[in-house]
Amino acid sequence: VQLQASGGGSVQAGGSLRLSCAASERAISWYTMGWFRQAPGKEREFVAAISWNGGTTNFADSVKGRSTISRDNAKNTVYLQMNSLKPEDTAVYYCAADFDGRKVSVATNSYEYWGRGTLVTVSS
Repeated sequence: VQLQASGGGSVQAGGSLRLSCAASERAISWYTMGWFRQAPGKEREFVAAISWNGGTTNFADSVKGRSTISRDNAKNTVYLQMNSLKPEDTAVYYCAADFDGRKVSVATNSYEYWGRGTLVTVSS
């Protein structure tokens, strides 16, 4: 599976962005899909994940209530809508795929495939 994240950019605090993760070479219908982020000088951290059928989602406390995750398996794409953005949301955002589509793990080592990131910069 090849994953490509897009949709990042520079926004002011309070703004919104929708990140997309497009998969190629293999359908992701049965995979759990996750979003992670890594700020400069910090470790990669979990942001959100969605099970294979969208029935289960999981969010980091830092984005809960401000973000939604969704997927369109027909388009082989996963989305992360982020609202009320804060400067502390500034990071490179990565999407990832987990073979086990039933669980929505927060652990980076649960995900087998990773895409290149997309940079989100939030200014105050």
